[in-house]
Amino acid sequence: MSSMEHGGAGEAVPDLVKQFVVYFYRHIRERNIYEIYSMFDSSFQKLSDRYFKNQSWPTAESITEFVDNDHVFCLLYKEMYFRHMYAKLQPTLDQRIQSWETYCQLFGIILNRNVNMQLPNGWLWQMIDEFIYQFQSFCQYKAKLFQRTAGEIEQLKQCGEVWSPLAVLNYLQTFVDKSGIVAELQRDGGKSLAETEGYVESGKGGGSNVLKVLGYFARIGLLRVHCILGDYHGGLQAMEPLDLHNKQGLYTKVTLCHISTSYYTGFCYLMMRRYLDAIRVFNSGLSFIARIKQYHSRSSGYDQILQKMEQMYALLALAVALCPAGTKSLEENVHTSLREKHAEKIQRMTRSELSVFDELFTYACPKFITPSLPDYSNSGANTSSEAYKLQLKMFLTEISQQDQLPVLKQYLKLYTSISVSKLADLMGSEPEQLLTLLMRLKHKTSSSADTDFIVDVDASTGEETVQIGDIKMQKNYVEYYSNHILKLRAICQELTQPPRQQQSAQGGW
Repeated sequence: MSSMEHGGAGEAVPDLVKQFVVYFYRHIRERNIYEIYSMFDSSFQKLSDRYFKNQSWPTAESITEFVDNDHVFCLLYKEMYFRHMYAKLQPTLDQRIQSWETYCQLFGIILNRNVNMQLPNGWLWQMIDEFIYQFQSFCQYKAKLFQRTAGEIEQLKQCGEVWSPLAVLNYLQTFVDKSGIVAELQRDGGKSLAETEGYVESGKGGGSNVLKVLGYFARIGLLRVHCILGDYHGGLQAMEPLDLHNKQGLYTKVTLCHISTSYYTGFCYLMMRRYLDAIRVFNSGLSFIARIKQYHSRSSGYDQILQKMEQMYALLALAVALCPAGTKSLEENVHTSLREKHAEKIQRMTRSELSVFDELFTYACPKFITPSLPDYSNSGANTSSEAYKLQLKMFLTEISQQDQLPVLKQYLKLYTSISVSKLADLMGSEPEQLLTLLMRLKHKTSSSADTDFIVDVDASTGEETVQIGDIKMQKNYVEYYSNHILKLRAICQELTQPPRQQQSAQGGW
């Protein structure tokens, strides 16, 4: 890298960087989706690992003359520039603000102008994902006032709109609204979107996939933002237009998007006590990872895939411990891996050991944030973990309220009818306490019960009696056979197609 060129801002630009941006710009102008994604996901990472491990890439100003001073391309380059900075370095407050301004300019152009370009779906998803990650990072940054200088605190006071939760949510919702994606999904269930993957066919006078696909991914971005803010109902509402039962949906075409969707949706279900739904979503996500992870061992997101897999297994263990009946819906390979990883911890959780619930929740939960501004008058404050502590407290309170329920359920499974007084003796409690416990069991397991019961007066004895009936968990054979028919069709189609380049088979675009 001894040979250098000087860019427009007087900064020395290595020849390899010049070559990279020239070809990258050309492929974007030519709408060459495959080459764009290859350079974004592979070439950029390789150059970063080789030459920019401990320093930033050349600034956008230094490469403008090599790309015809194209403003939109320079914003895309800056998005990658700051992405690398967050991944490899420690961005300063000024750099965090500059990254926010870059997203504001780029999103403003996409939302308000007719952008005539196509970008790979994998990049568009990572654009939304990185936008939310940097928002989380900024919230953590400003929460640690004890690490900030007086000058930085004063600067933070002046930039209240920078990376604010309201501004982030507003951008995501505006993408949804302006793309018209909800109406399209409601019209045909996302069939046409899945068939074209959002891309505009060549030879149709231009057109762009950018706004529509960003609108689609923004729904999943809203799920994540609501989840890290602790609004689980809002997170699930954001997912309503997307049919997670549709195995051909657009979100399944982008690996990291599919995994993120499963993780955050399952977590919302878990926190809302919808344990069977959580188990179903985690099972689907983990089965998907098991099928595809071998194809991504050399991709830039492989470590993220493995991390989310382990977190989902931990969350699945929590859900199974709280609703053992859910194991009947697990696929065999997921059930086997779950036993290998967490069998002993699940046993301890069924004995109501709070420390295990605490351990798995802490390891697997999202990085929660506090939406409110910190108290800038207290320069020694550190509120970065307050949101996490609150969510953990709520979760453990819920678990402690279910303390005696596993034992009670075991007794109910032994009988079809038992008097309240006898059941109270078995539980070591008074009849009034038992009735309260039975009401709690009804309330806590309303959406995931495998045993149903009523309390009535026995006409022959005059005693209050618990009448118990099993809820049969029926396997959905229609879904089972439909999934296997789709798999067979995919295999047949793969066998009849000519050989193709490996990248396109990995769902990376």
